[in-house]
Amino acid sequence: MAEGAGEEKKKFSIWDLPDVPMGQLPPHLELQRSRVSCNKDAPIHTESIQYSGAYASMGIDNSSRLDRFSNNFRVEVVRLNEDDIEFDMIGIDAAIANSFRRILIAELPTMAIEKVLIANNTSIIQDEVLAHRLGLVPIRVDPRLFDYLSENDQPNEKNTIVFKLHVQCKRGSPRITVKSDALKWLPNGSELVKETRNATSDSSSKPETYTYFGCSQETVPEFVKNPIIPKYPDIIIAKLGPGQEIELEAHAVKGIGKTHAKWSPVATAWYRMLPEVVLLEDIEDDLAEELKSKCPVNVFDIEDLGKGRRRATVARPRACTLCRECIRGDDWEKRVALRRVKDHFIFTIESTGALPPEVLFTEAVKILEDKCERVITELS
Repeated sequence: MAEGAGEEKKKFSIWDLPDVPMGQLPPHLELQRSRVSCNKDAPIHTESIQYSGAYASMGIDNSSRLDRFSNNFRVEVVRLNEDDIEFDMIGIDAAIANSFRRILIAELPTMAIEKVLIANNTSIIQDEVLAHRLGLVPIRVDPRLFDYLSENDQPNEKNTIVFKLHVQCKRGSPRITVKSDALKWLPNGSELVKETRNATSDSSSKPETYTYFGCSQETVPEFVKNPIIPKYPDIIIAKLGPGQEIELEAHAVKGIGKTHAKWSPVATAWYRMLPEVVLLEDIEDDLAEELKSKCPVNVFDIEDLGKGRRRATVARPRACTLCRECIRGDDWEKRVALRRVKDHFIFTIESTGALPPEVLFTEAVKILEDKCERVITELS
């Protein structure tokens, strides 16, 4: 028996292995480099191999090259509407994709209410809570038309937007709901007069308000046909009972989400790697029906082969959420492989309404480009 086993071992030779073309990785290494394998207990091969000499012994250059990136990188828009966009970024590293996500959330500027001047508030909502709620109301205006307001600047038509809110519930009337459409734009600036201690001031002079507008914002061509209003008119701000009243002015300025979340232009910005579902063998008849029933998002379908035979197919791999139900159970991990493509990202942006989602992404690209230029300038 020992001699027979020895003869079987001698039958194997390294020369029997298939040849690997020059300049290419063996299939198992290429799979580890380009895919995340999702086993039923945990994913493996999650790291990105960035070292240029990782495969030098095989004569393969793994360095990052601009020409290679230019040839492989592409963006494919899958869905686009007024408020959100879904697109594929292909041929890019996870670090770059995450940079876009972080810029979209924290570094793209918008206009949001920062200062609230309350003249009267007899509602049950405290002044601080009311101001906070107003700050979170998205404003439909292009922030690129405005400047930042610094501590040394005066509020003017180039850095401040003024809204007025005056709602009263009369006695004997039913309770009313104050919504965001009650915010009225004041293109000429503040109407609240500052209190002055100097009683001898000239009564003929224009009273001093909280802004210093040199001209009306209605003269700006972009606002002639598109007046500044809240993006959504039905956001509930407060509820007033009989005899209660709210009178205030709200001043919106330019800022970024890094300072406060109210300036973030996106409701969310997220990405996931493209799912890849591979059937390692033909799955037919009852096993095919069982596989189809396992998946909660209907990734698999049944193909009729004729003569009563049925075979499972992967119909909607993009819908896979990697719940791994299809590989749980006896021997299912030998029949189905779940993977993620490391350089293919499904990116989703949901805009709060200040700018269209496609414009948000192009602005994020510009910000990342400026960061790269600053780094190059500092290093040169």
